[in-house]
Amino acid sequence: MKADYLIVGQGLAGSVLAWTLDQRGKRVVLVDAAERPSASLAAAGIFNPLTGKKLVRTWKADELFPFLKTFYSRVEQVLQTRFLHFSTIYRPYRSIEEQNTYLALTADVSIGQYVNESVDDEHYRPYIHNPHGGLEVTGAGWVEVPVFLDAIRRYFRKKGQYVEAHFDVRELDIRPDSVAWRSQVYGKLLFCEGPHAHQNPLFDWLPYNPVKGQTLEVEIDNYPIREIVNQGIFLLPVESNRYRVGATYTWHDLDWQTTEDGKAFLEQKLRMLLKVPYCVVGQRVGIRPATKDRRPLIGLHPAYPAVGIFNGLGTKGVSLAPFFASQLADFLEGRKELDPEVNIERTFSLYYSGKKPA
Repeated sequence: MKADYLIVGQGLAGSVLAWTLDQRGKRVVLVDAAERPSASLAAAGIFNPLTGKKLVRTWKADELFPFLKTFYSRVEQVLQTRFLHFSTIYRPYRSIEEQNTYLALTADVSIGQYVNESVDDEHYRPYIHNPHGGLEVTGAGWVEVPVFLDAIRRYFRKKGQYVEAHFDVRELDIRPDSVAWRSQVYGKLLFCEGPHAHQNPLFDWLPYNPVKGQTLEVEIDNYPIREIVNQGIFLLPVESNRYRVGATYTWHDLDWQTTEDGKAFLEQKLRMLLKVPYCVVGQRVGIRPATKDRRPLIGLHPAYPAVGIFNGLGTKGVSLAPFFASQLADFLEGRKELDPEVNIERTFSLYYSGKKPA
């Protein structure tokens, strides 16, 4: 047998899963086509325990966040590459009403544990519009996803377990307990194709709901704020005077092209947030692999037990991937069942009815 696992797709999901299985002593072969556009390369990589206008705790935050910090820190240590950054997220209040609402919410310990009790609004005031002050979310940060992906790619290439190829399902020979691809046999095949998954005839019946997102790269001189700032958009420091601004959310025109409308929307929001001048130096686009119920799609094919999927991580892939890759590894090793909220068994009726989601 060539390997225990053949993983198709070396975006965030595939990279995290491949590393997880490899560190458990499994032989993993990664397949990826470099020319194929990747949502992961456009992702800001922010992990944030409190999200949305209503300051909602991220789903499973108490489990996900300790896990992701341990996971990425370990990869950094082993591969001698830095890509994990911790940062508070400053959220200027839009109004007195919002200030009162947020402060009331922080009385709940499940929210309050992620909030800084003492915020230095004057630290931000010369640069950020914050007439009502703001709230700081702790336990947050970001992963430089392209750096992480490159480190994982180099690791598997060095081991001779990385294949640069466009994967064609028609080349597969699916067997009851294994799969064969290009004359090699693998214990299991796991698809981690991100937004391209709907083109896979083995899993095109799953309820995907891809979301197009655009970000801007801007330069801001004389702006010393190193925290992430979030008010409708995020402002993320990536280098000494370079920042990422995002993001848009659209469910139509799902192509890989940036648009002037997207740029104009982000600039309008940025001007409302910033007090200092900026210069746009770049624009990126990605299609997030989201799902209709906003939960990942993880598990084995209903008819082919040697074929599985690890997908649908959406906008929170950086925080979801490590925890659920570990859970999938446990499941594949027969140690425990998958969380019913992520297990694709919840969608099997679509497969058996032969109906593809609209």
